[in-house]
Amino acid sequence: MSDLLRPPSAPAPGLAVEAASLLEALRAAPPLTHCITNAVVTGFTANVLLAVGAAPAMVDIVGESGMFAGVASGLLVNLGTPTPEQREAAVEAVGGATASGTPWVLDPVAIGALPVRTGLAHALAEQRPTAIRGNASEILALAGLSAGGRGVDATDTTDAAAEAAVSLAERFGSVVAVSGPVDLITDGARVHRIANGHELLTRVTGGGCALGAVMAAFLGAARGSDLDALAAVASASLVYTIAADRAAALSAGPGSFAVSLLDELAAVQPADIAAAARVESGAL
Repeated sequence: MSDLLRPPSAPAPGLAVEAASLLEALRAAPPLTHCITNAVVTGFTANVLLAVGAAPAMVDIVGESGMFAGVASGLLVNLGTPTPEQREAAVEAVGGATASGTPWVLDPVAIGALPVRTGLAHALAEQRPTAIRGNASEILALAGLSAGGRGVDATDTTDAAAEAAVSLAERFGSVVAVSGPVDLITDGARVHRIANGHELLTRVTGGGCALGAVMAAFLGAARGSDLDALAAVASASLVYTIAADRAAALSAGPGSFAVSLLDELAAVQPADIAAAARVESGAL
């Protein structure tokens, strides 16, 4: 990894202050968060959004998705189970979001070797998503540097995907978030590394997919504020992973963790963030 991609250690308060401000704004005016997501995680994703304080809407019907994206605060397009109708609805929704200025997140789940979702991910990326979220193997595959991971599981490290993340950010003007033991989030010029989070997130179906929805919600909450997309996406990751840390401390295993994660997303307060944040921030 290039030294340019390894930010100097920095105290958390910069991002922590932004995250606290956005969490407060989100709960004061819950953003309507439009999710086109995979069938495996729909219910969990909706519950995560409700727990953090957002308003979920799972609209993936052709003829409605584009219209709804135009009135939503933020949009998630997740390619986990891309049925023919859902693929058409995703394209329609992205068109509606682009026309109306709705921020949107692309989650290119399990792309690489699988041709249908991979082709769709590349086509949607050309529409310049506000943010792209994936594991290291998915980000490498989207950048054309890897054949992907093992299904939804990454076989590459976050550091290995750093150059790819910067490349995608520069090419599409997107914030790129690489999820892993340490999340890496960049806009191509600046980077945050977030070390919060817990391995139990990988043992609950929808742990990563729901994070994409939270990012869409925080992007919606940031509209009209002086905080940019990098702040919104990194803040979503920070709040989510702090809640995961707290949930893991209360859990006996994946089942109780899933329940505790919802509880802790609802319980975490803006004032809690600075003390809990484990962040490095810097310029590239």
